[in-house]
Amino acid sequence: MSDDATLDDAPGTVLVIDDDDTNRYVLGSWLRRAGHTVVDASDGAAGLALLASPDTPQPEAAIVDVRLPDMSGFEVCERIKRAPGTAHLPVIHVSAAAITSEDHAEGLHRGADAYLNQPIDPAELLATVTATLRYTRARRRAERLAARLTTLNRTTLDVYKAIGFHSFAAAATSGSAALMSSAATAVFLTPQGQAVHSAVAAPGATPTSLPAHPDLLAQLAAHSLGTSTGAATAVLPHAVWRALLPFDHLDGDVVLVVARTKRGRPPVCLAVPADAVPTTDDRELFQQLAHACALSLEALRTYNEEHSLALALQRTFLPDRLPDVPGIDLAVRYVPASAHAEIGGDFYEALETADGLLLAIGDVAGHSLAAATVMGEVRHALRAYALEGHPPHHINERLEGLLAQSRPGLTVTLCLILIEPGGRRVHVSNAGHIPPLLLGPDGEARFLHDHGPLLGLGLPHPVATAYETAPGTRLVLITDGLVEVRTEHLDHSLAAFSAAALAGPAELTELCDALLLAFGEHKADDIALLAVRLA
Repeated sequence: MSDDATLDDAPGTVLVIDDDDTNRYVLGSWLRRAGHTVVDASDGAAGLALLASPDTPQPEAAIVDVRLPDMSGFEVCERIKRAPGTAHLPVIHVSAAAITSEDHAEGLHRGADAYLNQPIDPAELLATVTATLRYTRARRRAERLAARLTTLNRTTLDVYKAIGFHSFAAAATSGSAALMSSAATAVFLTPQGQAVHSAVAAPGATPTSLPAHPDLLAQLAAHSLGTSTGAATAVLPHAVWRALLPFDHLDGDVVLVVARTKRGRPPVCLAVPADAVPTTDDRELFQQLAHACALSLEALRTYNEEHSLALALQRTFLPDRLPDVPGIDLAVRYVPASAHAEIGGDFYEALETADGLLLAIGDVAGHSLAAATVMGEVRHALRAYALEGHPPHHINERLEGLLAQSRPGLTVTLCLILIEPGGRRVHVSNAGHIPPLLLGPDGEARFLHDHGPLLGLGLPHPVATAYETAPGTRLVLITDGLVEVRTEHLDHSLAAFSAAALAGPAELTELCDALLLAFGEHKADDIALLAVRLA
């Protein structure tokens, strides 16, 4: 990586347009002795053709005589400045005839960057060319830097908004390629502890990912950052890079940047071809991207750890087994929300009491660890009230009082079903929950719609409704995560669910699996499903 000031003063390719053979020779000789590469033309049309030709080395400056046989140098300059491919090209006018201040003013107004009268002192000419190249290169570097800063901002946003490792890896690898205008390689450690080698062949191409050796990250970090935090850059010779990643697509020497946000945590490693990082500005931008990737991946890793702990806590609030009651078959399914959603407060319960088997299914409003905690409190209080012998609607009334005292403003939906011994009658007390579905042995399917208000509103709860049930009756209790669809009315979803349950398998576990497959895919909410057969 070169110093930017040294690059700005380096010799370049210069186009000389002059119809005088001697002038072209003299100007070309001075420029070549100073290290410049020279291409020349004897008239304006030939000079413009050279600029348009893909086979001609692209000049960084043009020296144009004002008096040409086919058009004026002023017109040549205007055409150069109008063309998108050459608009950035600085033009230096020279003339032995058009030497007045009016000539100078016209040339500069029409686009020239400098104007020299002939005869010209060689030192003045070379100094003017050098100054023009320095200014033009600095301007183009600033424009390129601004464009790359825009790309860096866009890539950083893409990395930060990634909701999982795969989208993060794709954003980081593709962003490296877009930022450095080259192929790119990245090596990460997933939140689950798997080393991944991600690569993209060119900007805009689709990245690919493969498992990597677990020691690869430490080996790469040893070449730059070591065990420190921050970001560091190193240039790895091709042989060293190939020994570390034998099947990687990057050829030649490689610029590697390694970033780590916390000591003891795995780093993020990004790499591009060395010629894609020619300046210190490029190196610093590449480091900034790596640092942003490290911050984003650390946030994903931390969230994954916290989410796993929250799910483990949530599961401790649920029953570890279902009771074994003669004449009653039970099956349950509980599916937590997607890995990227907050945990919820869905719960279920099945409890033997002196008055029969009490079933419960409910949902605490909200999605957070606090909702899961309240769910545990409600479930344990429910068990205590049930074992004291309270009927279902009295349990709801006591839970109402509990929430008013301990969790004011929080709402809970809860459906309680007490199955009398023998299974010939059930009592339903529903506090604002999705109604239970009754599947009769005669092929009837209906929701038991009698219900009272949500818990937490401070309202009275009606007496439980009793329903006679024939042998073979099945009951299906669910939470709204299974049937709610944002773009569909709940009644339509419930009707489809009822039809699917009626047409589904008779065996309870198979029925639960079939309903989950039909309605539970790609849902962002917890799902609880409790099925009962009264034999």
